[in-house]
Order: sequence, then structure tokens, then C-alpha cells
Amino acid sequence: MFRPGTLAGFVLAALLPAAPALAQPADGMARRTQACTFCHGEQGRAGPDGYYPRLAGKPAGYLYNQLRNFRDGRRHYGLMTRMVDPLSDAYLMEIAQYFAALQVPYPPPAPQASPPPAAVQARGRELALHGDAAARLPACAQCHGPRLTGALPDVPGLLGLPRDYLTAQLGGWRTGQRRAHAPDCMAGVARRLNDRDAYAVVAWLALQPVPADPHPAPQRTELPELPCGAAPGARQ
Repeated sequence: MFRPGTLAGFVLAALLPAAPALAQPADGMARRTQACTFCHGEQGRAGPDGYYPRLAGKPAGYLYNQLRNFRDGRRHYGLMTRMVDPLSDAYLMEIAQYFAALQVPYPPPAPQASPPPAAVQARGRELALHGDAAARLPACAQCHGPRLTGALPDVPGLLGLPRDYLTAQLGGWRTGQRRAHAPDCMAGVARRLNDRDAYAVVAWLALQPVPADPHPAPQRTELPELPCGAAPGARQ
């Protein structure tokens, strides 16, 4: 339970929907989602420390999946879990749709004090764009869109994210700290990556600018050899 005066209690009070819960005007949702932007930055542009990712413009199905994953124990971060635990699926979808509709500019990639060697970047590019058939690794672009900006309705973009965040999330998939609805295709791919390849692909992705048109691809690619689950209601 939440105690008055705690950060968790404050952000939960801000996030809980007013009655009636649905069909709130945009400015009402902006107020209600201040709990989200407290960490994820103004308009969901991303937090300043590299660990709170951008929400704005991501596919609504993806954001909805992740809110449910935090609530239902497939992702683990105590503050997020406590915030979304009392919220209905319908309200989680409304939050997801609100942030998905925000189209705000991306910043340029953050400079890296020690850029990876050219050979590492080349390997990362190869994995991201073409994969490695011998290692049974599909290209990131096969699922995350040809421009790596995501795909509708529920695949996120990989560009515009800092290296620390990408590293942490890929590590979570590899160790089981982050999971998705079965069949959990991303967990399978992540576990096939060795440490060297994981570093290479993350390093290359973090150096890439977001294209002028950052919108996700209009349709996700379905790979028969790599079925992926989704939260009920996410693929609308």
C-alpha cells in the first residue's frame, strides 16, 4: 500500500483516472500522465539520465504491452509496478494511445567518449540490418522496421535510445529479467547473442541518428520461424 508523502504515492495519485476514466480530453490526459513524465521527461521525450526511455511516438500496442508487463510481473521495476497495479486494461490503453500520438522531435545521438572500433561498428550494422543466418539471428530490421523506427501495431523503434538503456534492456532479455507474452520471441533472439555481438549491435544502434521521418512502419513483419506473443487487445 502507498503511504502519503512517498514518491510512489504522489505519482500514483497523479496517474489514477478521474471519473469517468475514459474519453478524457487531451489536456486532461496531459495532467493525468504527469506521473509518467516525472521520470520519462516532458511529453515523454525521455529522462535525462539514459534509463527512462522515450514514450512519445512509440506504437500504442507496444506501450500497452509494456504497461501490462510491469503490472503483471513480466517486467520488474517496483515504482512502475506500483503505479500501474490498480489501473484497468482500458485505462492503460488510453495512456498508451496518448503517448503514441505525441510527435515531438528526437535529439541527436549522444556523443560517446570512447566510440567502438570500426570493426565492432561494422559487425553491429550487419546484425542490425542483415542478421546472421549461421547463428540463427534475424536482423533487427526484420521486426523493428526497415528503418529501425518500429512497426505498427506493437514493435518499438531501436533508434534514439542511449547505449546504457539498450544494454540494460538487452541484458534483461538475456537473463530473463524482462519477459513478454508467450511465445517470447525477443528472449529467444537475445539468448542467441554472445557478449561480443550484443555489445556490437547496441553500440552501432546508439550511434545512429533517427531518420527525418521517425514514424514506425505501417505493418509489422510476421516471421513464421519467429512467432511473437502480444497482450490481448494490443493489436487493434
